[in-house]
Amino acid sequence: MAKVDTDDIRRLAELMCETGLTSLEYADGDVSVKLRRRPAHSAAPAAGASWGDGSGASAEGGEGAITVPSPMVGIFYCAPGEGQRPYVALGDTVHTGDVLCIIEAMKMMNEITAERDGVIVEICASNKQAVDYGHPLFRIKPL
Repeated sequence: MAKVDTDDIRRLAELMCETGLTSLEYADGDVSVKLRRRPAHSAAPAAGASWGDGSGASAEGGEGAITVPSPMVGIFYCAPGEGQRPYVALGDTVHTGDVLCIIEAMKMMNEITAERDGVIVEICASNKQAVDYGHPLFRIKPL
Protein backbone atom coordinates (compact mmCIF):
# COMPACT_ATOMS: atom_id res chain seq x y z
CA MET A 1 0.00 0.00 0.00
CA ALA A 2 1.27 3.47 -0.87
CA LYS A 3 2.19 5.92 1.90
CA VAL A 4 -0.30 8.66 2.77
CA ASP A 5 1.25 12.13 2.58
CA THR A 6 0.07 14.28 5.54
CA ASP A 7 0.81 17.45 3.57
CA ASP A 8 -1.71 16.31 0.95
CA ILE A 9 -4.29 15.64 3.66
CA ARG A 10 -3.72 19.11 5.13
CA ARG A 11 -4.17 20.68 1.68
CA LEU A 12 -7.43 18.76 1.24
CA ALA A 13 -8.62 19.91 4.67
CA GLU A 14 -7.77 23.52 3.78
CA LEU A 15 -9.67 23.12 0.50
CA MET A 16 -12.69 21.91 2.46
CA CYS A 17 -12.57 25.01 4.67
CA GLU A 18 -12.08 27.41 1.78
CA THR A 19 -15.00 25.96 -0.18
CA GLY A 20 -17.30 25.17 2.75
CA LEU A 21 -17.36 21.44 2.01
CA THR A 22 -18.35 19.16 4.89
CA SER A 23 -17.09 15.92 3.34
CA LEU A 24 -14.56 14.95 0.72
CA GLU A 25 -13.38 11.65 -0.73
CA TYR A 26 -10.11 11.40 -2.64
CA ALA A 27 -8.46 8.38 -4.22
CA ASP A 28 -5.11 8.02 -5.96
CA GLY A 29 -4.18 4.47 -6.91
CA ASP A 30 -4.61 2.26 -3.87
CA VAL A 31 -4.67 5.23 -1.45
CA SER A 32 -8.09 6.52 -0.46
CA VAL A 33 -8.89 9.36 1.96
CA LYS A 34 -12.30 10.35 3.34
CA LEU A 35 -12.57 13.61 5.27
CA ARG A 36 -15.64 14.90 7.11
CA ARG A 37 -16.19 17.92 9.29
CA ARG A 38 -19.10 19.69 10.89
CA PRO A 39 -20.58 22.65 9.04
CA ALA A 40 -19.39 26.01 10.41
CA HIS A 41 -22.77 26.77 12.02
CA SER A 42 -22.57 23.62 14.18
CA ALA A 43 -19.01 24.04 15.44
CA ALA A 44 -20.15 24.32 19.07
CA PRO A 45 -18.96 21.63 21.45
CA ALA A 46 -21.15 18.59 22.00
CA ALA A 47 -23.57 18.53 24.93
CA GLY A 48 -21.68 18.13 28.19
CA ALA A 49 -18.42 19.35 26.68
CA SER A 50 -17.05 22.80 27.27
CA TRP A 51 -14.03 24.55 25.87
CA GLY A 52 -13.87 26.90 28.82
CA ASP A 53 -14.47 24.34 31.57
CA GLY A 54 -11.15 24.85 33.32
CA SER A 55 -9.62 21.75 31.76
CA GLY A 56 -6.88 23.92 30.35
CA ALA A 57 -5.06 26.81 31.96
CA SER A 58 -5.19 30.55 31.42
CA ALA A 59 -3.36 33.66 32.52
CA GLU A 60 -4.29 37.31 32.88
CA GLY A 61 -3.49 39.70 30.06
CA GLY A 62 -5.01 37.74 27.19
CA GLU A 63 -6.46 40.83 25.46
CA GLY A 64 -5.64 40.74 21.75
CA ALA A 65 -4.65 37.09 21.94
CA ILE A 66 -5.00 34.89 18.87
CA THR A 67 -6.63 31.48 19.12
CA VAL A 68 -4.76 28.49 17.69
CA PRO A 69 -7.46 26.03 16.56
CA SER A 70 -7.01 22.32 15.95
CA PRO A 71 -6.47 21.73 12.23
CA MET A 72 -7.87 18.21 12.53
CA VAL A 73 -9.83 15.75 14.62
CA GLY A 74 -7.62 13.76 16.96
CA ILE A 75 -6.10 13.40 20.41
CA PHE A 76 -4.24 16.36 21.94
CA TYR A 77 -0.86 15.66 23.54
CA CYS A 78 0.97 18.43 25.39
CA ALA A 79 4.31 16.59 25.55
CA PRO A 80 6.38 14.36 23.25
CA GLY A 81 5.90 11.37 25.55
CA GLU A 82 4.52 10.11 28.84
CA GLY A 83 6.25 11.76 31.78
CA GLN A 84 8.12 14.22 29.58
CA ARG A 85 8.07 18.00 29.88
CA PRO A 86 5.23 19.74 27.95
CA TYR A 87 6.16 21.59 24.78
CA VAL A 88 4.82 24.86 26.21
CA ALA A 89 3.46 26.23 29.49
CA LEU A 90 1.55 29.35 30.47
CA GLY A 91 3.68 32.43 30.08
CA ASP A 92 6.16 30.79 27.70
CA THR A 93 7.38 32.86 24.77
CA VAL A 94 7.11 30.96 21.50
CA HIS A 95 8.52 31.75 18.11
CA THR A 96 7.29 30.95 14.62
CA GLY A 97 7.80 27.25 13.99
CA ASP A 98 8.03 26.19 17.66
CA VAL A 99 6.11 23.00 18.42
CA LEU A 100 3.09 23.72 20.64
CA CYS A 101 1.61 20.22 20.88
CA ILE A 102 0.90 17.03 18.98
CA ILE A 103 -2.43 15.91 17.57
CA GLU A 104 -2.66 12.18 16.96
CA ALA A 105 -4.91 11.43 14.00
CA MET A 106 -5.22 8.03 12.32
CA LYS A 107 -2.13 6.72 14.19
CA MET A 108 -0.05 9.63 12.87
CA MET A 109 1.53 12.18 15.20
CA ASN A 110 1.09 15.70 13.78
CA GLU A 111 3.13 18.52 15.31
CA ILE A 112 1.18 21.76 15.68
CA THR A 113 3.53 24.73 15.45
CA ALA A 114 3.30 28.43 16.25
CA GLU A 115 2.51 30.55 13.22
CA ARG A 116 3.89 33.71 14.85
CA ASP A 117 5.91 34.90 17.82
CA GLY A 118 3.97 35.40 21.03
CA VAL A 119 3.29 34.47 24.64
CA ILE A 120 1.05 31.56 25.68
CA VAL A 121 -1.83 33.11 27.67
CA GLU A 122 -4.19 30.13 27.65
CA ILE A 123 -4.00 26.38 27.11
CA CYS A 124 -7.49 25.33 26.04
CA ALA A 125 -7.14 21.53 25.96
CA SER A 126 -6.02 18.89 28.43
CA ASN A 127 -3.48 16.18 27.74
CA LYS A 128 -5.02 13.17 25.95
CA GLN A 129 -8.24 15.10 25.27
CA ALA A 130 -10.12 14.36 22.05
CA VAL A 131 -10.34 17.53 19.97
CA ASP A 132 -12.43 18.30 16.92
CA TYR A 133 -11.53 20.36 13.88
CA GLY A 134 -11.48 24.02 14.95
CA HIS A 135 -11.37 23.27 18.70
CA PRO A 136 -9.29 25.97 20.43
CA LEU A 137 -5.92 24.60 21.54
CA PHE A 138 -4.04 27.72 22.67
CA ARG A 139 -4.40 31.48 22.89
CA ILE A 140 -1.25 33.37 22.07
CA LYS A 141 -0.69 37.08 22.63
CA PRO A 142 1.47 38.37 19.74
CA LEU A 143 4.75 40.04 20.65
